[in-house]
Amino acid sequence: MIYYIYHIPGKKIGVTTNLKSRVEDQQGYGPGEYEVLARRHDITEAAKYEAMYQRMYGYPVDIVPYDKLNCNKNKLNKMKVNITEQTTTFPCPVNKLKGQLMDNIGMRWMTEHGEFIITPPVIKWIMKNIKTSMFNDQRSYVYNKALARFYDNNNAYEDMLGGNLEDVHMRGQYNGKTLAGGMSEQKVPECCDEDHPCTCEPQFSRRPKQKTQFDLIREWADERGLYENGDTKTQALKLVEEVGETCRAILKEDDDEIIDGIGDCVVVLVNLAQLHGVRIEYCIDAAYQEIKNRKGKMENGTYKKD
Repeated sequence: MIYYIYHIPGKKIGVTTNLKSRVEDQQGYGPGEYEVLARRHDITEAAKYEAMYQRMYGYPVDIVPYDKLNCNKNKLNKMKVNITEQTTTFPCPVNKLKGQLMDNIGMRWMTEHGEFIITPPVIKWIMKNIKTSMFNDQRSYVYNKALARFYDNNNAYEDMLGGNLEDVHMRGQYNGKTLAGGMSEQKVPECCDEDHPCTCEPQFSRRPKQKTQFDLIREWADERGLYENGDTKTQALKLVEEVGETCRAILKEDDDEIIDGIGDCVVVLVNLAQLHGVRIEYCIDAAYQEIKNRKGKMENGTYKKD
């Protein structure tokens, strides 16, 4: 299950598992009038994100967290998938994936190219197009754009929802047109490679805003395939390496190298957080919330808590 932390500018920040029903149908805000700030698979994490963004944007923080509301206490977290702009990665090897998918029929997740739901036809497509991660043979992935095009060209809800693709997926979610061109007579290829360039557009438009250094770092890493092909263990080792170089620069009193080392550490931390499924801004805020009221004293050049 996907929990969306959404923002209606000037009004509120909230959490929902169904953007169309909650934000568009119930509250009357159309696409472009709200933005999705984050997506989480765990209800407790979603509640923490909601509170964090409410503080960041200056809204009152909910007295009762989202995960403590009576209507949400029995919601379960299903198979955890890792979602990047390009891929959806499943937490199991190819030879065990079909069983996991069958156990999670009906599970939904959101990508930049639309919302996906596990159905029997989708399982067939995934098993035909699944790839083993080159960094961890216990994980497997599919390309999101290719899966979106499968939705465009096929009835992904066959044998499950009793409707056809145009009624259930396209008309309800994209006002009669999918992100990859709709039910095209030309049958848009269900692949994304050099011979079939993708032309999908992101589903959610955001308000124009000035990019932060963190945004630029994430763009740099994404363009180089780090989020598609990287993993947290490799980045953790990279962080140790950069910290070591920074320490050596400090011992040599080399100001230029110290600045470079600190910057490199920050870059690695940004990417480590992103690969873990969170933004570095959230990690920083979480750490600050933990220490802001901490009492202690300076001792031997460091601050020690009581």
